[in-house]
Amino acid sequence: MTRKLSTAAAGAAVLALALTGCSGGSPSGTEAESTPSAGESQGLQKVVVGVLSIAPSSAMQYGIDQGIFEEHGLDVELQPGTGGAAMLPAVSTGDLQFAVGNPLSVMVAKDKGLDMKIVSGYSNSLAEGADINGVVARKDSGITSFGDLEGKTATVNAVNTQGDLTIMESAALDGGNPENIKFNELPFPDMEAQLEMGNTDAIWLPEPFLSRALANPDNVLVGHPNQEAIPGMPTMVTFTSGRYAEENPETVTAFQEAVTETLTQAQANTDDVRATLPAFMGMDPAVAEGLPMEEFDGELRTEQLEGLGGLMMKYEFVSKEPDVAAMTVQ
Repeated sequence: MTRKLSTAAAGAAVLALALTGCSGGSPSGTEAESTPSAGESQGLQKVVVGVLSIAPSSAMQYGIDQGIFEEHGLDVELQPGTGGAAMLPAVSTGDLQFAVGNPLSVMVAKDKGLDMKIVSGYSNSLAEGADINGVVARKDSGITSFGDLEGKTATVNAVNTQGDLTIMESAALDGGNPENIKFNELPFPDMEAQLEMGNTDAIWLPEPFLSRALANPDNVLVGHPNQEAIPGMPTMVTFTSGRYAEENPETVTAFQEAVTETLTQAQANTDDVRATLPAFMGMDPAVAEGLPMEEFDGELRTEQLEGLGGLMMKYEFVSKEPDVAAMTVQ
């Protein structure tokens, strides 16, 4: 295929990170035991949870603010990061007890030898209507469908993730040859300018970048690839290491129950979740107020995850099809 970095290279990077550990300075398990936190002194179990610096992660802050985790005996410290690559080895080595991230990345890490366990669902793309991510092209490009991306360059934030996977499958379903799509990487904030300058033919964007790009009359929505590939696909899950799950079953159960309760309330009170965004990630209040949100749900969508695993195998993201049931905390 013409798509960029190989899965072997991606796996090597994951394993290298696992060997070197996390340099983010999060407290290790040893430090947590030797220096009790205020929460522990009140009878709460301290856990450090890695989250991405993106809007859906704010539901975790909402749960903390509402006291839900405390009610389940947990003192949660959020450790924000810019990408999942560092969170996976940090969870594996115990620097993070839990994390919230892309299920595809968790499955790839498992395939490459990291013992990951999915704890719960978290957020899902929307099965119909305006989804929370989409592919945008210039109106004068002639690109009006995913099949039109054959022979073109599409930009995603990282290769071998949900962006390029769902675009390839959407192109195939539309009669295009996904092997003839070239992918490159750019941070989301830089994509629209590169599209305008003609340095890429299409860009894959989540909110709020998607709405901002579509506000430009020179841009057009090609489509929502999640809805084409796997409608209602999980975009994030919570996960831990197999070792932590085995050694701390009561804490894992408490976290699973607290997250599920948090997400149920978050889905019912999305305006309150949006209200956390200015402080949580420095988002402009006006942007936060109208931001489309993913669907929050602590229940794990096993059928969609199995479909995702099938696509990962089809496009050689993994060496064998992921066993979702085996890598899920029961």
